[in-house]
Order: sequence, then C-alpha cells, then structure tokens
Amino acid sequence: MQQTTLQALLQPPKIAEFNPPRRILMGPGPSDVYPQVLAAQARPTIGHLDPLFIGMMDELKQLLQYAFQTKNPMTIAVSAPGSAGMETCFVNLVEPGEKVIVCRNGVFGERMRQNVVRCGGVAVCVDNAWGEPVNPQQVEETLKKHPDARFVAFVHAETSTGALSDAKTLCALARQYDCLSIVDAVTSLGGVELRVDEWGIDAIYSGSQKCLSCVPGLSPVSFSPRAVEKIQQRQTPVQSWFLDQSLVMAYWSGKGKRSYHHTAPVNSLYALHEALRLLANEGLEQAWRRHQMMHQLLAEGLTKLGLEFVVAGPYRLPQLNHVFIPKGVEDAALRSALLEQYNLELGAGLGDMAGKTWRIGLMGYGARRENIALCLQALTEQLK
Repeated sequence: MQQTTLQALLQPPKIAEFNPPRRILMGPGPSDVYPQVLAAQARPTIGHLDPLFIGMMDELKQLLQYAFQTKNPMTIAVSAPGSAGMETCFVNLVEPGEKVIVCRNGVFGERMRQNVVRCGGVAVCVDNAWGEPVNPQQVEETLKKHPDARFVAFVHAETSTGALSDAKTLCALARQYDCLSIVDAVTSLGGVELRVDEWGIDAIYSGSQKCLSCVPGLSPVSFSPRAVEKIQQRQTPVQSWFLDQSLVMAYWSGKGKRSYHHTAPVNSLYALHEALRLLANEGLEQAWRRHQMMHQLLAEGLTKLGLEFVVAGPYRLPQLNHVFIPKGVEDAALRSALLEQYNLELGAGLGDMAGKTWRIGLMGYGARRENIALCLQALTEQLK
C-alpha cells in the first residue's frame, strides 16, 4: 500500500489583538453606537430557539412596529444589512415581467432599478437631479402612461445626496393607481417623521446602523397586508431561499413552536433590541425634534464657515448634511487630517458627487452638541 504524505499545515499568522480607537462618526453611516447598545451586545449568547430569546424577539417586533408606526404583523429584522432589506422587498414582491416605477434621485434609487432587473421585472425610471427630491407630478404622469405598473419604488431619505422626498404623497399616488409602494427608509427611520400605516406604505426597509445607532448588520423590514397577499399569490418561487419571507415568518411569528430557518445573529439582535428600547424611551417625536435642532445648529456653523448646502432648505435631511467642498481644498487630505488629528470621520461624496462634496451625519446617538462643536472647530482650524 502506498502511504499518503500529509502536507504541513500553514503556519499560524502572528496578529496582535485588534483594538480600534474611539472615533466620532459623522459620516453617512455607521453612526456612533450608544454605549448601552455596545454593552447589550456583550451579554451571554443563548440559543436562537431558546424560549427566552424567542420572548425577546417578540419584544423586538413590538419595538420595530413602534419605530415604523405600524401594526403590520410581518415586521421583522432581516439578519443582514440594509442592502439585504432592499433585496428582501424586491425578491418577495416583484415577479418576472411585472412593471415597477422606480424613482431615481441618487445612488440608492439606481440600486432599486438594479434589483428590479435582477428579479426579471421591467423598470420604468422617473429621474430627478441629484440633490432634489422625487417629483410627485412626474411620478403621476408616469403612472398615467403605464397603467399596467404594479409598484412604485422610491428612497425616502437619499443617503447619497441628503434629500428628503414626500413619502406620504408618493404612497398616496401608488394607492390611487392601484400599485404597491416599496420604500427605502435606511436613513430616515428614527431621524425624520415616518408613519407606515398612516401613509399607506406597503413594503419598507431600513438599516440598524443609521439613526437607530445600533451596530451594523441588521435590516428592519415591514410588509402591509396588501403586500403579504401579493407574496402569497406569487406564481413563481422567490429566487432567494434565505430572504423568502414565507419561510422566515415561521421563525419570527406564532404562539406555538417556532420553525428553524437560520441561526439568528443573537448578540446583534440584543443590540437592536436595546437601541429600539432607547428610541421608545426617548419617544419618536422627541427624536425627530432632536435631529432637526442639531441640524439647525450645525447648519448655522457651516454657513458661517462659507460652506454651501447641496440640497435646498425644505428638502434637507437633518441627519445627513450634504455640502460642497470649498474651492482649493483637497477632499481626501482634509478628511484624513480630521481622522488622524481629531478622530473625526466625515463622509465623502458618492457617485456623481465624488470629490465635490462632504456628507456630514448627525444620526441617532451622534446627533449631539459636543459632536457638532468638535466638527465645527476642526473644520475651522483645517480650512484656514
């Protein structure tokens, strides 16, 4: 018999413990995480089917329903970031050949279009300039031209530009023309007014790492009864097994035994539970007011420094302040100086705005006076 010669194992790499510095995160996300949320994530891990964990999931659903202002039973946290929340909505709802009105006024509206295409749907785009909100009149004109459209998809708070669109009006148009609405609320949830049931939103997704100030990696989603009915009447299987809500809901719902679907990110869900609990304790309306107040404070300081906003006043996101870079200032060099000398992170421009703008976040726990004071002082010193 021939003897098999085993190859030597790879040598173990010699890597030091990773211990990051304390940064002040004032970019487009992730935001500063509440200390209580970080502490919650460090609690003992228990099984994802443990009765105590199932009880916490039920509380988490209640907290998500409060944050979204909805009674939708199908309200959960997808075990993946906001991009997976986007895919969850599209792959469950859109079937091959179905027409979707997609509103594009930045990077993430374009990502919606790409999702439609990957689902085999037909995307009809309504385009507005970067920095402008979605124009409801254009949407209605497009709906009239395409009476066979099944969905209207738009970004409530466009992270790439800092523009806030009128979700209430756009969802009303979708209902008027017998369409389901799909709404990106990744940056808006917890930061600006959002009322899922009152505005008639059918499918909505968000992210844990923006105004909720939780650790990244989870995506709250909610589906209206109309959207659930559409999912149940599908003629084709959902192409993603992991994101198929008909399977996931057996894990998230029910008074009896829960069905195993996947191993939930137990400790991350502890963190989201705590972040949403803090939001509920503060109260949604107070959180919305706080973001607006901090925005006004920052905007006054940025204006005194001579910085100009990309978005007109009525449509500005308080939690994402988008400003033009002054002439003669080198984008990457200044942001590197802020990071190295002040431990302060600002966001670069994205897409069409790359190299032309900065995105300054005031999200969740990060929307505080001391952060604004540091940011303004650092910019004052660096822009001399």
